[in-house]
Amino acid sequence: MIFLRSRFRFMDPVAIARWQFGITTVYHFLFVPITIAMSMLVAVLQTIWVRTGAEQYLRLTKFFGKLFLINFALGVVTGIVQEFQFGMNWSEYSRFVGDVFGAPLALEALIAFFLESTFLGLWIFGWDKLPKKIHLACIYAAAIGTLLSSTFILAANSWMQNPVGTRFNAELGRAEIAGLDGFMEIMTNPLLRSATPHIIFASYMVAGGLIAGISAWHLARANGGAEVPEADVKAYRWATKFGAWVLIAGSALTFLTGDAQAKDITKLQPSKIAAAEGAFEDTGDFSLLTIPNADQTGTIIDVKIPGVLSFIAGVPQIKGINTIREQYTEHGYSKQDDSRTGIQSEYAPHLAEKYAGINPIPDVNATYWSFRFMMIFGGLGLLIGVYVLWVTRKGRSPKPSKLWTTLMAAMPLLPLFGISFGWIFTEMGRQPWLVAGVMPTEAGISPTASAGDVLFSLIVYTLLYGLLAVIEVGLFLHYTAKGLPEVTEPTVSDDPDAPMSFAY
Repeated sequence: MIFLRSRFRFMDPVAIARWQFGITTVYHFLFVPITIAMSMLVAVLQTIWVRTGAEQYLRLTKFFGKLFLINFALGVVTGIVQEFQFGMNWSEYSRFVGDVFGAPLALEALIAFFLESTFLGLWIFGWDKLPKKIHLACIYAAAIGTLLSSTFILAANSWMQNPVGTRFNAELGRAEIAGLDGFMEIMTNPLLRSATPHIIFASYMVAGGLIAGISAWHLARANGGAEVPEADVKAYRWATKFGAWVLIAGSALTFLTGDAQAKDITKLQPSKIAAAEGAFEDTGDFSLLTIPNADQTGTIIDVKIPGVLSFIAGVPQIKGINTIREQYTEHGYSKQDDSRTGIQSEYAPHLAEKYAGINPIPDVNATYWSFRFMMIFGGLGLLIGVYVLWVTRKGRSPKPSKLWTTLMAAMPLLPLFGISFGWIFTEMGRQPWLVAGVMPTEAGISPTASAGDVLFSLIVYTLLYGLLAVIEVGLFLHYTAKGLPEVTEPTVSDDPDAPMSFAY
């Protein structure tokens, strides 16, 4: 127990609160990519059905629409818990940034989520109530709402990484938006411009992999002697190729937008990119393998490829960890070009007075390996997608096997885990800050939340999320195994008093 207390700060309220928010965030985001991309892909499937009238596309719409709705419902439940934590565990953070952070989150709830949930409800219940094209427009509106929701949430997070468009109100002791111009600066934050398309395209990797994986698994069953109607085989073959191409296209666009994001991170968060490369000295070389020493002041192993990092980062050399530490001691927080945002400059005297001696470097091991796991898992998902297209070329069908089932399950899960590690990299790489260069993590904790209180809620949430995971997996496996549903052509009822029918 002594070891746990010293090594892992077992009863430190800050550490427990961070673990709680980290667990709930990563768990919640397991549902987010599927919601972001699957909503639009279901809309595409329905569009093809509306244009062609072919029954297989209606069946695919209903099939993957049901899986999308299961995922959406659990995503909403887990997302609400996160907002509770701002008041429960991070009240000082909420007090300090509420004027800024609350604006994009309010827009997310009032505009984006309202649009998303309203039109999704109309889509669910409107198959026999709305004309075909109006009903189709509902799922597109829901998908647009999902994209807007993602954008507003990412705007709030990007501000934490690069706090633009704000000023420090010394009288009230909090951050405030610098008028309309400040709000527009928040919504055009360079990190937001690169992060939003990066996450959206990565989400299409997951959704494409999910469609291809499920369809290819059924295709293998049919080839192994299972009684699968020929019409179903045709539909699964089309969906396999469709999903695999979505995965591949999403991978290419994720790579391109990730390159842009890496260049923005280098300019705006030099400590994050330095930790991601395990670079203790200024360098333009890319790390193949870096292992820091125990106190993270140097390296035990350091294998690099000369010049590659200069290309990725967009600068001749990034600042090394030792340089950043020295500059922070002398001048405080700064970007790659030694500049600061407005609030970083204004709050610097208060920061130096209240929180002297901060180590401005995040945990090197966590940042370094999460960055690489993000790329490795995403790349492996892409390779499986290419392999699926090769196996199913020219009308061929895969053979059923444990290996094939494993690969089909891994195809969506690998990019999903890659996204999760991307978020771990994003958030761990921001440490020791809640708001980069302004508010240390330790300053945001609720003063009335004891370690025991937070630990109890952490245990409750973990058990609850474990139960939700069982429900999610069970429902997914159940409806996946059932395969394509039997459908009838939807007809609009002439009876205005007829009850709405639940389509799923």
